[in-house]
Amino acid sequence: MPLFRFLGTALLGAALTTAGLTSGAAAQQPAGTFRNPLRNDGPDPWVTQHRGYYYYTNTTGSNITLWKTKALSQLRDAPAAVVWTPPATGPNSRDIWAPELHFLDGKWYLYYTATDQASPGDNARYVFVLENASADPTTGRWTDKGKVNTQYPGLDGSVFEHGGQRYFVYSAYVGAQSVLAIAPMQTPWALRPGQEVIIARPTYDWEKGGGRQILEGPEFLPGKKGQLLLVYSASACWDDNYSLGMLVAAKGSNPLRPESWTKTPSPVFYPSAENAVWGTGHNCFTKSPDGREDWIVYHAKTAADGKCAGRSSRMQRFTWNPDGTPTFGAPVSLTQPQLKPSGE
Repeated sequence: MPLFRFLGTALLGAALTTAGLTSGAAAQQPAGTFRNPLRNDGPDPWVTQHRGYYYYTNTTGSNITLWKTKALSQLRDAPAAVVWTPPATGPNSRDIWAPELHFLDGKWYLYYTATDQASPGDNARYVFVLENASADPTTGRWTDKGKVNTQYPGLDGSVFEHGGQRYFVYSAYVGAQSVLAIAPMQTPWALRPGQEVIIARPTYDWEKGGGRQILEGPEFLPGKKGQLLLVYSASACWDDNYSLGMLVAAKGSNPLRPESWTKTPSPVFYPSAENAVWGTGHNCFTKSPDGREDWIVYHAKTAADGKCAGRSSRMQRFTWNPDGTPTFGAPVSLTQPQLKPSGE
C-alpha cells in the first residue's frame, strides 16, 4: 500500500477546537456536534439543497428513495419516501444504482443507473432519467424520460452548468476500462449528438485497484479561482483503497477538449488506517444551511475486507487551498464528534 495512504490524519481546517471536543471526549457527544455515519447503509450518497431543505438519496439497488430534512447532520431521523420502483422487465428493470437528484428548468430530474433483467451486466448498463414537475420531489408523479443517449454503456451520470451550457458527465465502459466522458446537453434527458468526448482514463496504480481499471462517480465542483473541477472515484468499489481523484480545467478553458483537463497525480481524499476508514469514495458536495461552509458527502466502510458491502454515508467540512482547489483532509473517524454545519 502506498505510503500516502497512512499519512495525514489531521482533521480539516475547520476541525473541532472547542474545549471538550477532543478525540478523547467520545463517551458523551457534546452539544452542537454530530458523529458519522449519516446512514449506516448509504453507498453512493447524493445531496441536493433546495429552498431550505436537503434532499438525500443513495443506492438501494431495488428502487429510488428520497429523504428530506432541514438538518443534514440529523439525516438518520428524516422520513424516507420511495419515489420510484423499476418495472418488472425492460432496460431499466434491475440494479438501480447511484441516483442523483437535480432541479433543472423548474422541474426535478432523477438520473440513475440501471441494467436489463433479461440480460444484466455492464454491456447493458446505462443512465436513465425521471422527471417530476412537483415543487417537492418526494411528492408528485415521476415520468420516465428513458435512457440518456450516451455513446457507450456506463454508469454514474451527473449534470453541471458552466458558461450558460449544461454538461453531462459519466463513467463510460470502454474496452476493459471505465473512463470519464463528457457531452453537452440538448435537454435534461438528451445529449447533443456526436459531441461526446473522453476526458480521462485510468493511468495511475491507485486507479487500478481490485483487479480493475476504473474511473467513476464524477462530480463537479467550481474552483475558487474560476477553475472547473471534477472529483471522481478510482478503482473498484471492493478495493479497500478506493479513493477520490480530481481533474482540473483552467479558467476559461473548453470542458469538451480533453487537453483542458489535468489529473492530480495522487488521490485528493483517501483511506485512513489510523481512523479506521476504508473505501472512501463516490461523493457529492453541499453547503451549510447558511451557505458559509463547504461539505463533502461520501461513502466509506470501517473494515478493510475487500468488499463493496458495509458502505455508510458520511460527511465532513472541507476548506480551500490558496490556489482555489479544495483540501479535504483525512476522513473522520466514526468516534470523532464534529461541529454541526453552520446555521443548523
